[in-house]
Amino acid sequence: MQMTMIEALNSALSLELERDKRVVLLGQDIGVNGGVFRVTEHLQKKFGERRVFDTPLAESSIIGSSVGMAVYGLRPIAEIQFAGFLFVCMNQLASQAARIRFRSGGAYTCPLVVRSPYGGGVRTPELHSDSVEGLFLQAPGFKVVIPSNPYDAKGLLASAVADPDPVLFLENIKLYRSFRQDTPEEHYTIPLGQAKAVQEGEDVSVFAYGAMVPVALDAAKKAQQESGTSIEVIDLRTIWPLDETAIVASVEKTGRAVVVHEAPRAGGVGAEVIAIINEHCLYSLLKPIERVTGYDTPFPVPGLEDYYVPTSAKVLDAIKRVMEP
Repeated sequence: MQMTMIEALNSALSLELERDKRVVLLGQDIGVNGGVFRVTEHLQKKFGERRVFDTPLAESSIIGSSVGMAVYGLRPIAEIQFAGFLFVCMNQLASQAARIRFRSGGAYTCPLVVRSPYGGGVRTPELHSDSVEGLFLQAPGFKVVIPSNPYDAKGLLASAVADPDPVLFLENIKLYRSFRQDTPEEHYTIPLGQAKAVQEGEDVSVFAYGAMVPVALDAAKKAQQESGTSIEVIDLRTIWPLDETAIVASVEKTGRAVVVHEAPRAGGVGAEVIAIINEHCLYSLLKPIERVTGYDTPFPVPGLEDYYVPTSAKVLDAIKRVMEP
């Protein structure tokens, strides 16, 4: 069946609620209104107010309550309306959810999924477009998942719900309704921690995730048309833990690498990917690695975001630089 990412996520949530009575959904306006982007539309009507319920406008309370529910046997899926609001509940996320297994010596786990939309290109107000995933690479105990298409979104969300530890599941706003893709109606899973080669190539490896995957594919198409350069595009899908095997195998094949993300450059996923490449396949590199990222500034006002978010033209320029003799 052809689904948008919104529809795929809604289908995944519905199936999880059907399959496991321990699953509950909570967040601001997710019940009657179906969420700010309608990801949870109709779910409260179908499963009732005890399984799908609205919360006060208090992110720290949403996550604090979810941690308690998870530790005592439920499987909460909490929605934070926009990723920039994750700052408000960082203590509950990094100090509580992520540390439960460690703090209890393995006696307790925290099977919590935190869903949140992020990303530019849609002209949102301040704190609504921020890409904050890099912060959670420094929160041991968390897994961080960012799908780029409806099929992956549904399968990865099912795996996140089944995981015994907390998972931050970030959904790019621009991808929510941008295209449809064949997506099974039934339940299926995609393992966390596994990247996917969405395009095979021989000359350059381009690593991306979320909305930057179609940007990378567009740049790869232009590189092929302009110069015959063969580009391998790797969708990281899970940015923590990263798929080291896939990263290393691709760079050992191509000898060149470009990393793309719209989050700020400093301390980001790109830096971690580059570290993996340097540690494991430095002698395979033919040119220094390029990064195409957002800037180390707050996400700008709507009139300036086209300058901030990486474009296929910027990625193409990076590809050309690594292909220079």
